[in-house]
Amino acid sequence: MRRKDVFILVALFAITITLLLQLAPLGAQSGFGTGWTATYHNCPALSATTPDLNTCTVVTSQAVAAVNFDYGTGSPTAGVNPDNFYIRFDSVQNLLPGTYEFVAASDDGIRVTINGQVVIDQLIGRVLTTDRSQPIPIAGGAVTMRVDFIDLIDRAQVQFQWFQQTSGTPAATNPFALLGTGTPVGTPSGPSVSVTGVNGLAVRTGPYIGASMVTTALRGNVYAVTARNNSEGFNWYYINVNGRQGWASGRYLTLNNITPDALPTQATIFDQIDGAPDLGIIGSPRAVMNVRPRPTTRLDEIDEIAWGEQVSIIGRTVQAGTNRWYHIRTSEGLVGWILAAYVQVGPEVVGAPVR
Repeated sequence: MRRKDVFILVALFAITITLLLQLAPLGAQSGFGTGWTATYHNCPALSATTPDLNTCTVVTSQAVAAVNFDYGTGSPTAGVNPDNFYIRFDSVQNLLPGTYEFVAASDDGIRVTINGQVVIDQLIGRVLTTDRSQPIPIAGGAVTMRVDFIDLIDRAQVQFQWFQQTSGTPAATNPFALLGTGTPVGTPSGPSVSVTGVNGLAVRTGPYIGASMVTTALRGNVYAVTARNNSEGFNWYYINVNGRQGWASGRYLTLNNITPDALPTQATIFDQIDGAPDLGIIGSPRAVMNVRPRPTTRLDEIDEIAWGEQVSIIGRTVQAGTNRWYHIRTSEGLVGWILAAYVQVGPEVVGAPVR
């Protein structure tokens, strides 16, 4: 074998080992599963929300070994649009009892459902982004899995796998239900809430639709609640999800053993940071921008910024790995929030604190 060929083989081996180490942490059992069924849908003018699949053309259904595809800018299979398509992957996998983390990467959006519970919900238009579920206890045995994937424009890529974090039957103190049994465990003894109307509910750093994501509360589980806040015009509740605390919309929560008025009203970090210092991070809006007092379109604007006007960025919120809102200060000293999608800013924005 020539020296050049040996060098190439060694380099390929090193790259393969590096990729495997990135995908699977040491000591964790991981998997892509087997025996998936993929159903393809042509959905014209697909929006970044869940489409009605009954109105979409079902192109084909086929068996795939794993949900791990890079379709580039082309069609995923014969007869499917290169853009505006929807794929539903279904399977039943046998898992050992334990706690699992489910990890998905997608361009554009993805939703992961485990035994009927939505554990990742990001059916939105975006560049390639990795999403991780909170730790999910699994009772073991047959586990139904569904991965819904949408592509809007340009490239399409999707990958799904899981990592076992702990082995054995999850402890009864875990506030999640054991998926597969449907039996809630660890029910709080004090005031609590249950998720209603949705399978998964975002828990955020503040009582605003634009606040950063903390975790997800799941239907069928009961969570401790300690406070409320109605800054958006209706109640958000401060809840505890597996040790992570944050705000969840009261529109999708039912109070179990307390009335709203009995809960104390609690201020948030967003009420305390308007005096944050300038960081030397400059943004320039690419459109006329409405400035709002908090990161939400549900509150009236307090001012307007002209196209191209420079502002100081003093903070940000993040959702699905993408900057959602920027906390800004104008040259006149006005402080507020503007949507990040329409602001040109350099890579130094990563130095702005996430709120």
